Amino acid sequence: MADQRNPAGRGGSNNPRNTSRPNTGRPSSGRPSSGGKPTSGSRSGKPTTGGPRTPGSGSRPNPGSGQRPKPGSGQRPDRGAKPTGSRPDRGSSRPDRRPSAAERTESQKVYDGPQIPDDVSAKDLDKYARAELQGLPDKLADKVARHLVMAGILLHEDPELAHKHALAARTRAMRVGLVREATGETAYACGNWAEALAEFRAAKRMTGRHSYAPMMADAERALKRPEKALEYDTPATRAHLDEAGNTELSIVIAGARRDLGQTDAALQILEQEPLTTKARHDWVTRLRYAYADTLHHAGRTQEAITWFHRVAGTDTHHLTDAQERLTELEG
Repeated sequence: MADQRNPAGRGGSNNPRNTSRPNTGRPSSGRPSSGGKPTSGSRSGKPTTGGPRTPGSGSRPNPGSGQRPKPGSGQRPDRGAKPTGSRPDRGSSRPDRRPSAAERTESQKVYDGPQIPDDVSAKDLDKYARAELQGLPDKLADKVARHLVMAGILLHEDPELAHKHALAARTRAMRVGLVREATGETAYACGNWAEALAEFRAAKRMTGRHSYAPMMADAERALKRPEKALEYDTPATRAHLDEAGNTELSIVIAGARRDLGQTDAALQILEQEPLTTKARHDWVTRLRYAYADTLHHAGRTQEAITWFHRVAGTDTHHLTDAQERLTELEG
């Protein structure tokens, strides 16, 4: 898309991490990702977005490698020891004022966030995404970047943990559009639709980017507001999306039409997209699956079977349940 980047580990051409802009770690195509939200393999007709972009581009560090920081390391002076020197002994040592884990408030826990492996560096976030953190003090920017990297790494394997990392970044830099975008992506991956919408709206106000439109429209569908989803299908939004982003948006809009009982309109929308392209991108697989599913919904079973076969033949990443659908339809 024209203004997408890849904060959470972006890569690929069209997932909430990619954009026509340099890979910055933001979501690019806006298709709903897995993790509680409808995926392209679902029968709802909703696309999957590929999830929040991983804050880091290039080879991502292995979250399980390296040693995690030891909470007690750092060799701090013992604050409970008696004062030394010429001062009089006050008779007791000062108590450790740090609250215990049980005493920490929920907001403090969110701020602390999950631990980050030692081998995860702020440099794992692509340079365009890091540039958006330049207004922060160096140490703060480093911490925020590392949480964003972890959010991207964990987005698909553990969306809930990814979201905790994004929230930890948000508590430190809530006025940074990149951070709000990543929080929206992880909330979306968790199926927290209302939260995802709020974060994407905030990100759009801050950045002016339209790349979140497919995910925002899909969240409206998930909240049973198909009419609201249709409001994202505007010429202005379309003009800012690349081919992948526009296709992802069409998949969602077609699903909203189906929700409203307008199956023929849904088919017309999908038929305007590159169904017969020779490209093998994930968004092409999702498009064909949505088309096959809508054909089946319209009672055009034989045509649906033909398209499910096309999906199964190119779905190398197992994004859909096309093979299972064929088993059901062909007996």
